[in-house]
Amino acid sequence: RGRVWLDPNEASEISNANSRKSIRKLVKDGYIIRKPENVSSRARWRATKEAKAMGRHKGVGRREGSRESRMPSKELWMRRLRVLRRLLRKYRAEKKIDRHLYRALYQKAKGNVFRNKHNLMEHIHKMKNEKRREKQLAEQLNAKKTKEEACRNKARKQELKRRRKEAAEAQTAAVAAKKAQVAAKKAPAAKAAKRR
Repeated sequence: RGRVWLDPNEASEISNANSRKSIRKLVKDGYIIRKPENVSSRARWRATKEAKAMGRHKGVGRREGSRESRMPSKELWMRRLRVLRRLLRKYRAEKKIDRHLYRALYQKAKGNVFRNKHNLMEHIHKMKNEKRREKQLAEQLNAKKTKEEACRNKARKQELKRRRKEAAEAQTAAVAAKKAQVAAKKAPAAKAAKRR
């Protein structure tokens, strides 16, 4: 009602229209226009929203309901946990963490260990660095063990060689002593035979 505009310059032509077809032609030509519906302006609402985003109109006098009812702690917990679990899934898919570390961190996230996403990322980097350091230390220890084992084997071989040499020398010395003893026994017998 009251939303039809008739062109005052074309009043005679509009008055001559006596069928639906002719009215449709006048609408098409733009002599009769349907005006848009009047709607409440959203400008004031937008301005208020911007002000609220800056923290206005949210004082103690404006609040109805307790802090828990306005922003439930459960809702905050669910948001935080979903963020952490999403990050863990992403890291596991990208092979940044293995499934064992994923499971350990998942349980820790459930146990309220991490305050936020940044805290979890720091923890992951720390754990990975520790793991890397442990691996390096293990490799160094293995290298040291291998080196020490090689040194021990070398020393053992040298000791065996020395002992064999000493044993051979002792044996030759014993043989020489035995020969000398035999010779010493034979010498007095030979002298006695000469005297006779």
